[in-house]
Amino acid sequence: MKPEDRRHFSRIHFASAAQLITVDARLDVQVLDLSLQGALLTLPQPVKLEAGEPCLLALRLGDATVKMAAELAHVKADQVGLQCRCIDLESISHLRRLVEMNLGSSKLLERELKALLAA
Repeated sequence: MKPEDRRHFSRIHFASAAQLITVDARLDVQVLDLSLQGALLTLPQPVKLEAGEPCLLALRLGDATVKMAAELAHVKADQVGLQCRCIDLESISHLRRLVEMNLGSSKLLERELKALLAA
């Protein structure tokens, strides 16, 4: 079974610049996709990162900034997958609105939010 087959949260394609902050670096990255539980990023240059490292993703959405405390779930060449560990109420509200607009289904979004809260 492929890892993407086990996902419990819908991913939306979302090309945007963001910052990834690790213990050792502050990197300008490109977001490839987002979900309520994480993100897939492209790194601008090769960087030594290890799966399991804590990090913070800061993503500007208009006048707001979504801040997600995460863990590096996987690192492959120039791509990094993040798993959300903590997100504040304001950030999850903005992310929820973005996901809802892209999913086009409030029922699917509500199911994912319930799964997120149960985790």
